[in-house]
Amino acid sequence: MAETDITKQKHLKLKEIIAYSLGLFGFQAIVGLLFTYQAEFSGSILGANVIVVAILILIAKIVSAAADPVVGNLIDRSKSKLGKFKSMIVYALAPLLITTIIIFVKVPFNNVVLYVWIFIVSLIWSIAMTMGDVPSQGIAAALTPNPTERTNVVSISNTAKQIGFSACAVIVPIVCLIVPEGSKVIGLKGKQDAPMNATEFLFVGILTAIFGCALFALIPLVNKERVTNASSETVGFKEMFAALKSNKPFMLVIISYFLGFGRQMAMGIQVQAATIILGSQNLVVVLGIVTAIGSMISMAICPFLIKKLNEKRAYILLSVYGFAASIFSFAVGHFWFANPKNIVLTILFYASLFLIGLQFGAVTLMPMIMTADCVDAYEYETGTRNEGACYSILTLTIKVCLALGMAVGLVFVGASGYYDALKAQDFANCNKDVIFFAYTALPGILALLSIIPMLKYDIVGDKKAQISRALAERRTTD
Repeated sequence: MAETDITKQKHLKLKEIIAYSLGLFGFQAIVGLLFTYQAEFSGSILGANVIVVAILILIAKIVSAAADPVVGNLIDRSKSKLGKFKSMIVYALAPLLITTIIIFVKVPFNNVVLYVWIFIVSLIWSIAMTMGDVPSQGIAAALTPNPTERTNVVSISNTAKQIGFSACAVIVPIVCLIVPEGSKVIGLKGKQDAPMNATEFLFVGILTAIFGCALFALIPLVNKERVTNASSETVGFKEMFAALKSNKPFMLVIISYFLGFGRQMAMGIQVQAATIILGSQNLVVVLGIVTAIGSMISMAICPFLIKKLNEKRAYILLSVYGFAASIFSFAVGHFWFANPKNIVLTILFYASLFLIGLQFGAVTLMPMIMTADCVDAYEYETGTRNEGACYSILTLTIKVCLALGMAVGLVFVGASGYYDALKAQDFANCNKDVIFFAYTALPGILALLSIIPMLKYDIVGDKKAQISRALAERRTTD
């Protein structure tokens, strides 16, 4: 077989693509639930200061960073017959299931003890999340040696991932109607602006944890690891930073992701935004669906954009577009808040949220594809394939950006008057422009800044093809 044919062969079966996609959907359904509702639960049920909670979650993410190189090291050194990525996913299932439920338990703690509890459970959950996140992302580089096939499977699976991350916006209102105690508060008496109660939060946590982990288990049950030539060297922080420093394209991807952390902000404050802007916590489903539809479309067209433009140009195009769409949406929202009965402004308002979603999915997807390419480039240059190190750095970056987006977003929520209104159960006097700026304009501005590192990214076109061909030849001769 010619060496160039290896990079064009089809390796993945349909059932593997479906299993991987459903697995990421389930995992991200859990992540999305925590990201969207943990701070709200801590404030409305546990009585904690939500901004303090956001800071504690951010600190927990940073402290849990110690788990990232450990997990990456265990992956790179694994000799498991199940597979180095799949075995770690199996180990992650139980702690992820248990800690997700515990976070939504109403505990009888107050003051300092309450904040210590929130920090500890957030830290443990973050470590469990890392155990699942690093291998579930890293396995994308091992599913197939065909870069085109890999781009397609990452695109399809990350469409499911994006939907899963937003799924809580649909699942939570439905559960609130089903739970007996919740139905007395929501729906039957028409009080759709009433906050969720403790029973509803717990049921949502239990159902999402069980459902999410069951789907996540499909990845090790169905998928195969086909690219297995990896280093077994110990990977710690020193080695991770050395690999990051020596892999300049990957460094650019990570810096770009940090600069664009505002994209995580909108999801982090979606519940509060729905309450203030639309008048009901449960109308988060409207914000979620409108934006998610746009994200799904962007995921679907991403392989086409990459094929026509390459990853770098597609990222830059979508980031510039995202900035323009976000500023447009903020401007439309400002005028709609003053004239909420204007039909034209109402249509433009929801249309603008859809337009924002068109860039979210693809720019979330692109770093995943680029990281896999950077892993290949590093192997090409050094002979060492260190998915564990690279994906532990990537997942650490994602975790910190999620927490940072939530923390910054909640500062704007506080400035809007949301928390005072929450105590009084009257949101009429909240500043909609302040929270909508954090929901739309600020993420757009940061998306524009994230372009700067990408200007020097070069694992595209002929260079990427050359790397793939060279690695394919090495693997056939090993």
